Amino acid sequence: MKPLTLYTNPNSRGRIVRWLLEELNVPYDIKVLQYGDEIKAADYLALNSMGKVPAITHGEVVVTETAAICAYLADQFADRQLAPALDSAERGTYYRWLFFAAGPLEMATSAKAFNWRLDADNAQSVGCGLYQDTLNTLESALTQSLYICGQQFTAADVYVGSHIHWGLMFNTLESRPAFTEYVQRLQARKAAIRANELDDALLTT
Repeated sequence: MKPLTLYTNPNSRGRIVRWLLEELNVPYDIKVLQYGDEIKAADYLALNSMGKVPAITHGEVVVTETAAICAYLADQFADRQLAPALDSAERGTYYRWLFFAAGPLEMATSAKAFNWRLDADNAQSVGCGLYQDTLNTLESALTQSLYICGQQFTAADVYVGSHIHWGLMFNTLESRPAFTEYVQRLQARKAAIRANELDDALLTT
């Protein structure tokens, strides 16, 4: 098996990748980078010139951007069934929600957090459109099935669920029943609990 290393910080989106790795139940190493000089050091910038975490190395392959890492890992370990089959109808839904969270949802919650103006004058020019439209679209999807792609838990749930969880924690998402029930269901998973415990332990070291 090719060596797999996660570059992360417990106060980062690296928590999403840690959770996915625990769901996959594959061996991996972890490299914790501190914000400041360490994360901007030349050896790490050679892997990710953005100087941000998370990133992974898998053998000679380097993958950055959290949604891309999730999609890559789910495909590399396809036997774990954390992505719908390539020829299934749910595969398109899976891609849709992975990148909906990476695009419109992150844009909308960032705008909310930093009081950026989103209104009828600029909604057509930004990726998320109006804030309420983004939330309503997500809510509608979560009221139709157990998971974001249907009845199968996937890497998209790890990614989307993490964004919703943080949005509720930091009040950038309205506390709607569809959101809270979904997060509670996901956070009760053994792999999610284990991943949180591992990352929380890093905060005390």
